[in-house]
Amino acid sequence: MVLEELAEVSARVAATSSRSRKTELLAELFARTEPAELPVVIAYLSGRLPQGRLGVGWRVLREPVAPAERASLTVGQVDAAFTELAAVKGAGSQAGRRRLVEGLWGAATEAEQRFLYGLVTGEVRQGALDAVAVEAVARASGVPVAGVRRAVMLSGSLEEVAAAVLAGGEEALSGFGLVVGRPVQPMLASSSGSVAEAVAALGPCAVEEKLDGIRVQVHRVGERVSVYTRTLDDITVRLPEVVELARTLPAERFVLDGEVLALDGEGRPRSFQETAGRVGSRLDVGTAAETLPVSVAFFDVLAVEGRELLDLGYAERAGALAALVPEVARVRRSVVADPGAGGAVEGAEGFLAEALARGHEGVVVKGLDSVYAAGRRGAAWRKVKPVRTADLVVLGAEWGHGRRAGKLSNLHLGAREPDGSLVMLGKTFKGMTDEVLAWQTERLGELAESDDGHVVKVRPELVVEVAFDGLQRSSRYAAGVTLRFARLVRYREDKPVDQADSVASVRAAAGWDG
Repeated sequence: MVLEELAEVSARVAATSSRSRKTELLAELFARTEPAELPVVIAYLSGRLPQGRLGVGWRVLREPVAPAERASLTVGQVDAAFTELAAVKGAGSQAGRRRLVEGLWGAATEAEQRFLYGLVTGEVRQGALDAVAVEAVARASGVPVAGVRRAVMLSGSLEEVAAAVLAGGEEALSGFGLVVGRPVQPMLASSSGSVAEAVAALGPCAVEEKLDGIRVQVHRVGERVSVYTRTLDDITVRLPEVVELARTLPAERFVLDGEVLALDGEGRPRSFQETAGRVGSRLDVGTAAETLPVSVAFFDVLAVEGRELLDLGYAERAGALAALVPEVARVRRSVVADPGAGGAVEGAEGFLAEALARGHEGVVVKGLDSVYAAGRRGAAWRKVKPVRTADLVVLGAEWGHGRRAGKLSNLHLGAREPDGSLVMLGKTFKGMTDEVLAWQTERLGELAESDDGHVVKVRPELVVEVAFDGLQRSSRYAAGVTLRFARLVRYREDKPVDQADSVASVRAAAGWDG
């Protein structure tokens, strides 16, 4: 496929707000794409590069290159060029990248250059989200969308599923069941303003402690244990304690969902930064484990001894979890079997108070009949925190003044819209230590797309957790609202941008309908 065709469809998708039209455009494109090219085509439309980071910043891209008069670049040639770019390392790498970029840009037409620039800088956010692409793949292949969606959740790769079903039809879905040893996308929770609100919405439910750690998925096949993050990265070698515990459990084939966190001498959770630092430590694993050991608390089981549990209700999965994992390694929970009974809601609120007293950040309320919807942020799980927080995307930062001179300080914060775009909800310069200021100045400099001397615009790759007191109307921002008294809680490098909060979820967390 020539790049011009892909760039044209991308532009047409960007120009429409209609989800059905986006789906139609993508389905038509997928239907005429060779299966071998499909993974790259889908990745590009969703703004992803199969190679990951290329190390190409605005300093490399700022010099204009004369465009080609006629389109000749193919998708395969672009993919090969990006692979070569990603391999450039060491001394002289900046000059090497610039040479390769000039060669690629010089072979592209003006429209293709715009598309390539958007890919490299992370600006391809035209609404071709994975959810829309899933529907388009289903339409192009004639396969039920529910089947495609489930296959993507279980495989973790839309590109892989698309190539398979467009080549093999519905029969290809049989190759995408839950496989122990292959991570699946985790189920996520939406937000509620209070325990009472969550219980009223869910009915019979369980209230679990919400731990402030690193989400992990643990797979065991015989003596082989694998540990994955919420972004499906393999961190097995970094967590020998978790591996050791998994090998003591009375089953040889299972998938568990849980949270890893570091505890102090009194059994209270240490800060998230300490836990994240331990999990991401570059030290010798044995030394890191001795210096700061971690504990794991499991709250769900997806499969055990050849039995897939995803479609069972929460209550049944909780029973299977209790049979497999000792209480000391399970998240504390309290069951609200009859929300209408006297004192039921008060008891759930008391459990929240106890969780907070133990140093945890809140609770997650889960419907007793809820299935495990891998990869979805459904309404069946509701997180409740006493402080309103949101996970937002850093869109830019302003150079500081006074004692913050020379440091990037005031963060520009964005939230997701339904079409995949990011809109600004406000700014904050509060909650930043000197260490955070130094780190974010360096990190945001690496992501910089432009710098006018006041504001540095960056590629939207970093997520931050922000606490705020509420929302208020604002004509300054496209979302129509802005955060009140926002302050930085922490950077969430463990969370990808597509799992940041939407404008709707921020409004819901604030209990704000204005």
